[in-house]
Amino acid sequence: MQVHLAMDDVTITLGNNGVTLTVADNDGNHVGHIRIGQATVEWRKGRTQPRKGKKLPLSKLIEILEEHGS
Repeated sequence: MQVHLAMDDVTITLGNNGVTLTVADNDGNHVGHIRIGQATVEWRKGRTQPRKGKKLPLSKLIEILEEHGS
């Protein structure tokens, strides 16, 4: 997977829209988008429209990562 975010010494405060990352596979083919908001994370596979993806509370994502992450 490829996720690109080029930022040097930048602090971001998320507004109501959050931040969206575009995700591609190792060949550069579009896989989807991840939107991180103040309270939720949304995965939009392929060309799924904003707000129509799979949502998870940010607190739940942190819980899952703490439980299963390495």
